[in-house]
Amino acid sequence: MREVAAQFERPALLFSGGKDSIVLSWLARKAFWPARIPFPLLHIDTGHNFEETITYRDAWVEKLNARLQVRYVQDSINQGRVAEETGPNASRNKLQTVTLLDAIEELKIDAAIGGGRRDEEKARAKERFFSHRDDFGQWDPKNQRPELWNLFNGRKHPGEHFRVFPISNWTELDVWQYLHHEGIEMPSLYFTHMRDCIDRDGVLFAASSYIKVRPEEVVKPYQVRFRTVGDMTCTGAVLSPAASMEEIIAEVSLSRVTERGTRSDDKRSEAAMEDRKKEGYF
Repeated sequence: MREVAAQFERPALLFSGGKDSIVLSWLARKAFWPARIPFPLLHIDTGHNFEETITYRDAWVEKLNARLQVRYVQDSINQGRVAEETGPNASRNKLQTVTLLDAIEELKIDAAIGGGRRDEEKARAKERFFSHRDDFGQWDPKNQRPELWNLFNGRKHPGEHFRVFPISNWTELDVWQYLHHEGIEMPSLYFTHMRDCIDRDGVLFAASSYIKVRPEEVVKPYQVRFRTVGDMTCTGAVLSPAASMEEIIAEVSLSRVTERGTRSDDKRSEAAMEDRKKEGYF
């Protein structure tokens, strides 16, 4: 965090209201305490968020005394920058890329701090801590800069920027153990609760107005929690009785499936995540 503040002029922290971005914002608070976090939190809002996520986001930003900037995918749709997907599997998740790149250009962001971790997905395992993006916002996994002895090269040409991943080497278990150690209150979505869901191709989606129910699908209550929090149209729940951080830590320590296994957007193709990242995704 301090390296970013030292090397870049207009950084921002990408904040979704999920566990990884909560950890990042808390680390930023500690890195610059007692001063205010010197860069804003940027949320790319798809408009299809869990209500609990937005409620938590606003309360958390107030607690941190941080600056929040929000850019909306709906605005990108209204401006004709992107086209709304149609069909039963329609999602706005991929559309975030254009909104993010437009925000980076508008706000002149030269470093976007993100909560990506190498254990999440094979494409994210290719990232460096300081991940270079060209002047189109694109990522080239074959052209990454060496990072020896924790020396980070933030040099860039005009129009280029970096994505920075401070917790790249953390695991999901590390994240939860840290949250527990720091005593951070988390969104209720992460803990077990009863929720009406649709079982679609083995993924439990929360029933909502954003998801079109197929004729053969049945909406019924399940005892679930969410391992990752994102757009409701692509974020699946898991069956779980875990009602506390201790129980979540025990559950995660025994899991053999990454939390991205509940994300339908990663299953559109074998290289879905890498393709999106090359275009400028998180």
